[in-house]
Amino acid sequence: MIQITCPLDFKSSDVPTNPGVYLYRDEAGEILYVGKAKSLRARVKSYFSSSDQPAKTRQLVTRIRSIDWIVVNNEVEALLLENKLVKQHTPKYNVNLKDAKTFAYISLTREDFPRILTSRKVSRKLESFGPYTDGFTRQDLQRLVVRVFKLRTCKTMPKRACLNYHIHLCTAPCISRVNAEQYVEQVKQARAFLNGSYQQTIEQLKAQMQTASEAQQYENALELRNQILSIRLLTEHQIVDNERRFDQDIMVFRQVGEKMLAVQMGVRRGVLLGKKEFSVDVQPMIEQEFLKAFYTTNQIPREILLNKPCWQGAEEKKALEEFLSAKRAAPVSLTIPRRADKLALVQLAEKNLESSLDVDSALVDLQNSLNLPVLPHIIECFDISNLGTEHVVSGMVSFKDAKPDKKNYRKFKIKTFKGQDDFAAVNEVVTRRYKRLVEEKSPLPDLVVIDGGPGQVSAAKAALQTLGLQLPLIGLAKEHEEIYLPDESAPRNFDKNSRMMLLLRKIRDAAHDFSLGYNRKRRQMKIRDEFKQNKPKGTF
Repeated sequence: MIQITCPLDFKSSDVPTNPGVYLYRDEAGEILYVGKAKSLRARVKSYFSSSDQPAKTRQLVTRIRSIDWIVVNNEVEALLLENKLVKQHTPKYNVNLKDAKTFAYISLTREDFPRILTSRKVSRKLESFGPYTDGFTRQDLQRLVVRVFKLRTCKTMPKRACLNYHIHLCTAPCISRVNAEQYVEQVKQARAFLNGSYQQTIEQLKAQMQTASEAQQYENALELRNQILSIRLLTEHQIVDNERRFDQDIMVFRQVGEKMLAVQMGVRRGVLLGKKEFSVDVQPMIEQEFLKAFYTTNQIPREILLNKPCWQGAEEKKALEEFLSAKRAAPVSLTIPRRADKLALVQLAEKNLESSLDVDSALVDLQNSLNLPVLPHIIECFDISNLGTEHVVSGMVSFKDAKPDKKNYRKFKIKTFKGQDDFAAVNEVVTRRYKRLVEEKSPLPDLVVIDGGPGQVSAAKAALQTLGLQLPLIGLAKEHEEIYLPDESAPRNFDKNSRMMLLLRKIRDAAHDFSLGYNRKRRQMKIRDEFKQNKPKGTF
């Protein structure tokens, strides 16, 4: 291990050229980052010899105080060891995809009379199908399986039939309305359906419907027909390719500023399950880092379609495929398609990426146009609402990465004065909001927006100065959609339909609606209280 007091003391000649894993530690010996390399010396040297590094990497380098490494035989062993160490130590600067752990499965228990349930992880006690990245699709599919195949959902077998039996959603093995052989057949059909054999299930139900009809069991035939229609309704619009007999994932990446956007879409037996979006800090080989982190906690398919290479050279691609194959215990291929249906899937995922791209591009435009010190991930906007001199209130909305962060919305009732004074109201609520954040040592916003013109902006600036804060601050006036900055007398004008302005107007309008809603609520409360006080005795 090399002990260094700062990155400038690093000597690359001390590091071997073998493949292996390197660990960066801070002053306290805590692991900051774990990485793998075909050549440890070349990979580690790149951190200290290049000045053109992403912000997150520059921050990492300033904290490194010691470097450790483990030499292995080849790059595949390095990948496997890196994966094990990242899971064991969860270093701060490695990619951490917490959202990926929330994907759910539809599962059947391994009981005499299996029940159907939702599970968050694979277990030997369960037979799992998925994972389903889209919760609504999973819930619809699970409800459909219960309705069509009438599997039990109760945690323990009750002593008498539950509601599901009486509304024809269960065959009630609890009271022996169905024997073990018949229930096994129900489970077998449900298993085939969850494995993607939709047409086979429909054909079986058609045959049963025909038999019931010939026996003049018309109610049973009608129920079977409804089950067939339910299956078609849920699955027809999701079919990507009925002929495909293996699973795929589509992964597309796009870098915007200091962020890398990713969209993952899963295809299981020809059915598109949904999508999952990610935004992570840029760092060296971020696409490959993302893949390794994602497939640490998610099912690995047979084929992964990509829109760009996540490797440098054929040998590294082969090593990555072998790493994924070892984790899956079956072959895995990484493909960048150039034609036909696979390319169409990648293009579909890229279309889904565009909406996120527009959002992040708007933030980049906002940073560049207003010369903000950092990308405005957190934007807070204030609006004052009043009706004459009564019910003066304020609403504040918070947007994180251009999306509403409603748990951080705040309402303010003006306390320091009575009457109508927008400037004093702005000063009060801005002071109260950021005094509290400072006291709680909570994160401060990257941009503060005031619904108003130069007067409101000056009032907000005075409040921030009183607190000793220098937060980026602007005002957005409604009439001409002009932007006012604290130290500029003339407003700035931008294209009203630009991505940046559309985002600011969306945030400002959200603050206005939130504030107005609070104002209405207070007025309704006053009217109700006055009615109660003046209500004649004996009335209802």
